[in-house]
Amino acid sequence: MSRNDEIATLLEEFADLLDAKGVEYKPRAYRRAAENIRDHPGDIEGLAAEGAEAVGEIDGVGDAISSKVVEYFETGEIEELGELREELPVDMAALTAVEGVGPKTVGSLYEELGITTLDELEAAAEAGEIQDIKGFGAKTEQNILDNIEFAREAHARTLLGTAHPYGEQARQYVADIDAVERCALGGSLRRWRPTIGDVDVLVGSAEGERVVDAFTDWPEVEGVIEAGETKASVRAGGLRVDLRVVVPEEFGAALQYFTGSKDHNVAVRNRAIERDLKVNEYGVFDVSEVGDEEDHQRAGERVAGETEEGVYEALDMAWVPPEMRENRGEVAAAADGDLPDLLVEADVRGDLHTHSEWSDGGNTVAEMVEGAAVFGHDYIAITDHATGPGMVGGVGIDDETLREQVAEVESVASEADIDVFSGVEANIAADGEISVADDVLAELDLVVASPHAALDGDGTDRLVAAAEHPEVDIIGHPTGRYLNRRSGLDVDIDRLATAAADAGTALEVNASPARLDLDGYAVKAAVDAGATIAIDTDAHSPGSFEQITYGVHTARRGWAEAGDVLNTRSADELREFLDG
Repeated sequence: MSRNDEIATLLEEFADLLDAKGVEYKPRAYRRAAENIRDHPGDIEGLAAEGAEAVGEIDGVGDAISSKVVEYFETGEIEELGELREELPVDMAALTAVEGVGPKTVGSLYEELGITTLDELEAAAEAGEIQDIKGFGAKTEQNILDNIEFAREAHARTLLGTAHPYGEQARQYVADIDAVERCALGGSLRRWRPTIGDVDVLVGSAEGERVVDAFTDWPEVEGVIEAGETKASVRAGGLRVDLRVVVPEEFGAALQYFTGSKDHNVAVRNRAIERDLKVNEYGVFDVSEVGDEEDHQRAGERVAGETEEGVYEALDMAWVPPEMRENRGEVAAAADGDLPDLLVEADVRGDLHTHSEWSDGGNTVAEMVEGAAVFGHDYIAITDHATGPGMVGGVGIDDETLREQVAEVESVASEADIDVFSGVEANIAADGEISVADDVLAELDLVVASPHAALDGDGTDRLVAAAEHPEVDIIGHPTGRYLNRRSGLDVDIDRLATAAADAGTALEVNASPARLDLDGYAVKAAVDAGATIAIDTDAHSPGSFEQITYGVHTARRGWAEAGDVLNTRSADELREFLDG
């Protein structure tokens, strides 16, 4: 975890605890400061060394917060945060992982029942104690009971957006060890799954013990779980990081094996058996003349293993991109030469779902446009939240204000180096109605419609109705899920994709690591149905444009090619889609 992430996480905890105590206004200020510090391209620790005034130059970081940042780097703690923790000794992350339980609810549960953990929350719900709290009731209590198990499972896994940067940091540290010849991430992290159990680092080296010793000396290590001659596990940054060392000639086979998935590997092994071959973590072996007495892991003549490409080639297959290795037809496609030409990050030319300070973003329209240009985009759409279901705290803008914003967007666009589209993120009500008047929608260049409330049960009818609305261009984060927080709507993706394809409406892969919605499985169904995909960051600040990488890899998990994605098109081609 970078120091920027470290201090941002503390400020977010600060906000949650203030929220739980019923403090108004301050929590939003702390969250905005946390987001801007996390996105800040420079080193926050270096700024803190210069003093509070230097930290305060970051947008949204006022005097009080900048002083706390300096205090943390000087003393290793924030005194006021410590006091808040003593006043509310709750496991905030675990408790708020239960859908419908936010910081304020946590505060009430602690005040009324002394609840600090998931186990205590479950016990209180089972005993019928929660429904007796003013403002809760039997329905809330049952909702908590229904979602506790999901929260437990979610709390045990880490978001891809947290794990991947940390995995890259571990990989780079290990790759720089002198004895290491080859190094790569493996497991679900390499397959870019939305949540991660642990970080797997694979090494090719003839000096296993030396690599293990250096790895356990990594400065980020908080504790060594186990260490042997060729493997080790440590706790670092709140994650378990597993190291496995193999000899260089077995690296490719080991990487294929430890990348997974299990189902993909079983399909590959079955293909090998059909050819009198054996594939495992040590290589590919010709076992056509191997007797039972020789049937061990390295029995037979080695025919491949040094590279992954060689492993697949030995089985008469093309190399399969890691994101596709889920046993959804990729083995047959690789054998038949029918693998898709997956899109890459460089194919994406713009972002069609972004927010400014007109709603809940942290920057002006001009700053968002400039940030997109600096990032390398050819165009951007400003799509601030409209009022409607799910929008609380004055976040959304009404129709009249939206018209005023269009004038500003057009003014900024006239001076910008990239194309700028006026838009909105309208809300899809439970009955499929759009929260912005049709005549206002018609004045905009682009309309994203997203669900923000009533995010349980079957949402198919609701989303299909929105997709068929003549002014809607993109269905944003269709299920409304928040990873590790709520599972979102159940959606018949085949039906939605068919409706979207027929209506000329794109379905979004929201690249925010908290969402990644649609997921890879839904993307594949959408692509198969001929629907268009849009990959957007839902950026609330310019630093979030970098999160497009998570959306691209999620789309790759769904076999998406550049031609399947709306914002790989030029600005003129995008206009043709929007006008169609």
